[in-house]
Amino acid sequence: MNIQVHPKSAEILASLGLKDVNPGACSGPNGWSSIDPAKAFASINPSTEQPIACISPATSADMKKAIDTAAETFKTWRMVPAPKRGELIGRIGELLAQHKDALGALLALETGKSITEGKGEIGEMVDMAKFAVGQSRMLYGFTMQSQRNEHRMYDQWLPLGVVGIITAYNFPAAPWSWNALVAAVCGNTVVWKPSPKVALPAIAIQHLCNQAMSELGYEGVFSLVIPGDESISEELVRDKRVSLVSFTGSSKIGRHVSKILAEDLGRRHLMECSGNNGCIVDESAELDLCIAAITFGALGTTGQRCTSTRRLIVHKSRTKEVVEGLKKAYAKVKLGDPFVPGNLIGPLIDKPAVAEFEKAIADARALGGEVVYGGNVMPGPGYYVEPTIIMAKNDWPCVQHETFAPILYIIEYDSFDEALELHNSVPQGLASGIQSTNIRNIEAFLSAKGSDCGIAKVNMGTTGADIGAAFGGEKETGGGRASGSESWKAYMRRQSVAINWGDETPWRALLES
Repeated sequence: MNIQVHPKSAEILASLGLKDVNPGACSGPNGWSSIDPAKAFASINPSTEQPIACISPATSADMKKAIDTAAETFKTWRMVPAPKRGELIGRIGELLAQHKDALGALLALETGKSITEGKGEIGEMVDMAKFAVGQSRMLYGFTMQSQRNEHRMYDQWLPLGVVGIITAYNFPAAPWSWNALVAAVCGNTVVWKPSPKVALPAIAIQHLCNQAMSELGYEGVFSLVIPGDESISEELVRDKRVSLVSFTGSSKIGRHVSKILAEDLGRRHLMECSGNNGCIVDESAELDLCIAAITFGALGTTGQRCTSTRRLIVHKSRTKEVVEGLKKAYAKVKLGDPFVPGNLIGPLIDKPAVAEFEKAIADARALGGEVVYGGNVMPGPGYYVEPTIIMAKNDWPCVQHETFAPILYIIEYDSFDEALELHNSVPQGLASGIQSTNIRNIEAFLSAKGSDCGIAKVNMGTTGADIGAAFGGEKETGGGRASGSESWKAYMRRQSVAINWGDETPWRALLES
């Protein structure tokens, strides 16, 4: 395995306005927080275990300033015509496109995902900006027929307020765009709290947002806060001026966030929590298509996607050929430095992630699971592990739990009804898939008795999101939806309007009687 420190890392950082030590908060014009080098923490390259750059953590005062700024800016931003708001988002999209290569490289440095995946994530942000610009002219209400003479009734959608966005380490950029860009064209202001494990892209993106806001005269719409203390992060959730919190992370923390918000009626949340995604392979599945889709679904981003394929539910008649096909495909997948072309698998994010990988495999083995491929931690430097395939049972605790690692559990079934039951018998409900050419099985999978997940895919991997579709899931995944479709409505408040345009009222007769 060839591990290299990227020779242009200093150039990448400089091109994005990043320094050796960076401020951890920004709100309003010239609003970067002060730097305290003594308290700064390092962002670590998981490929080399070496620091990339440092961040001076935001304080409670920085969080308050960001929310203050967002709340004050909202008073004017909400009155800007939506297509004009779209112009700001369009400019941010242009800047993201101009810096796509550098931002993609930064993601590869800090997350360990391949350079291709890093650039792809930024490309998704550019597409999301285009989508949001279009949405700015399509915030539709509708007219209804009134039962009263000479009255008109209609629904309209109005800006909600301050939107807090909390994102996870595995995708440090794109999920912000799914939420923030749509929220902003809807007339809201945004405060972003990214994962401190991968905060450098957020700082770089804030620099671009600042440039766009300055050029168009809309400072204060987007703010950033990177605390080192989770109690400060919680202030974003507890502040009553934050009308909506969009949270991406574990179901455990998601429950905590939702409980806080539930204390105040009217405050909202969008949850995108744990996924434990299953894919059914039936008797009719086309093997080559199946193997290719499952391989990337399980191994893309080193299994650190909320939509990663984790459970493969295979008809017993196909188990042997599917397992052998996956083993051959896995053997062809290149593991190593994300900057080396062709490498699909990089490292896990940190040592605790490696420990979770080891624990899941040990737990499966203790229950009788057979590791048919991989299962080992690679020698350092870097947090590398082998892609792993395990013959397992669906009800094992390690299978019921989402482990963010390239582990694929193979679970056998006899009848298709059993396959559906196995598929749905986990607490999570994000992404799902079926590999089949049997139209009856496909339609059953997509029916009310089929997949209970927010995303269902046929003859595809479980990973990958189209910005035109709503993204999110059910059960412990949280029920939230971001990105496309009608997700914009979550960032607005609905108002029913009635207008008497005539000169009569039924109440006049009551006064005259």
